[in-house]
Amino acid sequence: MTVEIPTGKPLKLLHTLYSQGKPVTTYTINLKQSDLAKQLNISRQALNVHLRKLRDNGLIRTGRGFIDVTEKGLNLLGISANPAFVFIKVSPLQRGEAYQHLLKFPIERIFRVAGDMDAILVVEQRKLDEALKKLTAVKGIQDTKSYVTIQTLK
Repeated sequence: MTVEIPTGKPLKLLHTLYSQGKPVTTYTINLKQSDLAKQLNISRQALNVHLRKLRDNGLIRTGRGFIDVTEKGLNLLGISANPAFVFIKVSPLQRGEAYQHLLKFPIERIFRVAGDMDAILVVEQRKLDEALKKLTAVKGIQDTKSYVTIQTLK
């Protein structure tokens, strides 16, 4: 699937949306509502009633083929929108194997980076202890530094 690169007004609109937007944390589920209803063992109509309540309270956003759990919804679930960051130094000879292990961790995102560290894990604060304990078992990890965010400023 190729993406058409916008020009003119569409490109200006995209820039405007980006510049006026703010980064937020959401969890997107790309799932048909009929499939979700089957998973929950309820009718499609019952699912719509429940989704409408969640949407009206700002806990989710819905669209064709997706459902977003919003920051407000995450907060209700006790999930912080302010993550923890774990900076990791890995032995050069064991990076590939170490990265494969990290992909199985309870993490939100992982970035390979250049500099004095090799990777940055973005971890939900309540899963930080679990992630750090699992890191000790990964062969090749030489050093870690953890930072817990307290507030999103922008």
